[in-house]
Amino acid sequence: MTTEALVEQIFKKRSFLCIGLDTDLEKIPTYLLSEEDPIFEFNKAIIDATHQFAIAYKPNTAFYEAHGKKGWKALNKTIEYLNENYPQLFTIADAKRGDIGNTSSMYAKAFLQEMAFDSVTVAPYMGKDSVEPFLYIRNKHTILLALTSNEGAFDFQTLKTDDTQLYKKVIEVSKTWENSERLMYVVGATKAEYLAEIRKIVPDSFLLVPGVGAQGGSLEEVCKYGMNKNVGLLVNSSRGIIYASESSNFAEIAAAKAEVMQREMSELMKNL
Repeated sequence: MTTEALVEQIFKKRSFLCIGLDTDLEKIPTYLLSEEDPIFEFNKAIIDATHQFAIAYKPNTAFYEAHGKKGWKALNKTIEYLNENYPQLFTIADAKRGDIGNTSSMYAKAFLQEMAFDSVTVAPYMGKDSVEPFLYIRNKHTILLALTSNEGAFDFQTLKTDDTQLYKKVIEVSKTWENSERLMYVVGATKAEYLAEIRKIVPDSFLLVPGVGAQGGSLEEVCKYGMNKNVGLLVNSSRGIIYASESSNFAEIAAAKAEVMQREMSELMKNL
């Protein structure tokens, strides 16, 4: 999906909601455990119920890798289902990869070509040659970890180097990499006040913003500091939507939660 197509969908749906498919067998309704592939059945139900309110879906690959071969199969079935039935939705492999160049090339091939995700999250710590292989693939996006929502983000990401905080340095340097127009950035909703500074560096880039909902981030604050003329935000909610209920009508309740967020987003977009 091109950036232009993503923007078109955002304005068509009046939504910039990304739903995280962090599917945990210990949290899904117990009756699904008797299914041959309970992870996929849960995901399918969530997707079918919420797709009209969402613009993107983000499976965190750890929740699938933890189940070995069965987990990878469920992940592959999930992305195939999305691509075949809802091709207008943006898909994110939340894999947080990043390694030496030839290894990154294989990660890029795995997630962006073989599994056909629209994007993948990447850690920038190893620098240019660990990220550029992801950027070589046309009409795909690399979402760089910039300022994350966890408490430990302050251990390194906000430290100063040459009077510049490290997360700012990462974003600034990344703009010099080949095909950097294909970059997006992860910025946690719990760090909303930093978004204004980030927008000074990348005014037009898309930001993936986790942490709204269960982690305490404020949607209104995120939009106040981070929204641009094209919205420029993919705000992720995982637990607050997919685990809203453990009952047999869990998907219906998840849809209701997603609709509430979509309406809030539409209201916040009213001046665009």
